Amino acid sequence: MLIVVALGGNALQPKESRGYPEEQWAAVRKAARALAEIVREGFEIVITHGNGPQVGYLLEAMESMPLKKPRQTLDLAVAMTQGWLGFLIAHSLEEELARLGVAKRAAVIPTRVLVSLDDPEFLNPSKPVGGYYGREEAEVLSKTLGWIFKEDPRGDYRRVVPSPRPLKILETPILKSLLEENIVPIAAGGGGIPVASVEGTLKPVEAVIDKDLASSLLAVELDADMLAILTDVPGVALNYHTPKRLWLRRVKARELKKYYERGEFPPGSMGPKVLAAIEFVEKTGRKASIGLLEEALKVVKGDSGTLIEA
Repeated sequence: MLIVVALGGNALQPKESRGYPEEQWAAVRKAARALAEIVREGFEIVITHGNGPQVGYLLEAMESMPLKKPRQTLDLAVAMTQGWLGFLIAHSLEEELARLGVAKRAAVIPTRVLVSLDDPEFLNPSKPVGGYYGREEAEVLSKTLGWIFKEDPRGDYRRVVPSPRPLKILETPILKSLLEENIVPIAAGGGGIPVASVEGTLKPVEAVIDKDLASSLLAVELDADMLAILTDVPGVALNYHTPKRLWLRRVKARELKKYYERGEFPPGSMGPKVLAAIEFVEKTGRKASIGLLEEALKVVKGDSGTLIEA
């Protein structure tokens, strides 16, 4: 049974963490223990991961440099986090598998994802990245670096970039080959490095692809048996921030879609996870699950979290 397992960026770097290397190793080793249990049970897995805290760190580090220093483009920053987090996950997973007596290796694949330049996000970018700036500083950066800024609801201004829909995972054939060799692939980090076709040639573009939607697409392309989205909450809930909160244990995709369309799930947190799960189930007729990272094996087996069915 093949499962695409999507790890949230915040699950790999908890909110209380400041991002020191020892904190990252501790968080990723905790995740690796949960993932190794799935592998020991005989499941095949492909691991994807978010990169929100990490790519934000890189962007803020670059922004803190003098203006005469060159800034790296967003696609390169995403590629950096794929190597950064992929190394942490692969090394920690191999340690855990060895401890459990499982002879299996992991491989990190920098992954490109095809997007369309006709996506409306390129005309009206909406995804905030990096730090907060006052109006004057934002105007200077906009003129010198060509960045687009929008006022943030919490105050000040933030750079916004397009978040186009992923259309195709370009490294899928490589991932299939790795699975045939009994290797655990780690791919589509941060949603993947976005590329678009320009006059018949693939060109990288500055954008952020949603990790959950990319993971759902990858699961479809790999003909996976399940999509498991592991995060820092126990599952999907209705009325989450109210006293009437109701956790969903098993739910049909069509019912969950109704809740999604009426705005039950915030776009910046649970919304993309729910949409990714719905799309995988609708396209394949198979199951998806959303739940706690530390209960990964239970989530995969349907004993914890939210199970979404056709």
